[in-house]
Amino acid sequence: MLTVTGLSKTYPNDVKALDDVSLSIPTGMFGLLGPNGAGKSTLMRTIATLQEPDSGSVQLGDINALRDKTALRRCLGYLPQEFGAYPRTSPVVMLDHVAVLKGITEKKVRKALVEQLLARTNLWDVRNKSIDTFSGGMKQRFGIAQALIGEPKLIIVDEPTAGLDPAERRRFQNLLARIGEDVVVILSTHIVDDVSDLCPRMAIMGEGRILVQGEPQTLTEKLNGRLWSKVIPTDQVAALPKSLPVVSTRMVAGQTEIRVVSRERPEDDMALVSPTLEDVYFATLREHNLQAELD
Repeated sequence: MLTVTGLSKTYPNDVKALDDVSLSIPTGMFGLLGPNGAGKSTLMRTIATLQEPDSGSVQLGDINALRDKTALRRCLGYLPQEFGAYPRTSPVVMLDHVAVLKGITEKKVRKALVEQLLARTNLWDVRNKSIDTFSGGMKQRFGIAQALIGEPKLIIVDEPTAGLDPAERRRFQNLLARIGEDVVVILSTHIVDDVSDLCPRMAIMGEGRILVQGEPQTLTEKLNGRLWSKVIPTDQVAALPKSLPVVSTRMVAGQTEIRVVSRERPEDDMALVSPTLEDVYFATLREHNLQAELD
């Protein structure tokens, strides 16, 4: 269990990146969903002991992460938004190097571990090629391979599928699902489908605060009977009444579908529709007067 209690962080420019953040995250996949600038990366860096909070605590099992950073780092696998590798270096060489840095000194043990990780992340056939030549998805799979070295108890992946094509995103999702069975995995993203597909528990974050948390299905069911929709010509969108609680718009066959959250039918020509996690995301941000961003 990872327990985050009362984390706060204000940067020198008076930007409050974390505002009394508290979370309890059990073993398995946990989705942290929010727009860019919500504070997700600051929270991930703080949990990973890469920066100090102004106040609060982080506890992983019996490890006080802020007091004993070394102990936390020994059982941490971290895939940040951007990571590098030495130029013209192959995955087999780079993973061996990372294993040495993580204290795996016996050559035979390292070799077996590296081979197992390359197979697990579907990189065996390109094990001797330069990482510089990899596609975005291949680089992310390599990033997970290095994060898995040392049998981590906590894995943090920050915006891992942003920019990937649909096929690579699906491969990466399948990989995350397999590794998220026995350890705590935090998936920080602004892509709703990643959380919907992978995570039995989640939280939505905005302006440094946890806005809502729970099970995706439970959160979605709370919108049952309250979500209304209609399709209108796109040039009529600007003329919609300001009082209409529109949570999202999207293009449908050249026109615009608007979705509205209301306990009563907002307009006579609106139809009741089944909510999705994307609707929960938009509705939550609208409730807190925040702007949504989706991939």
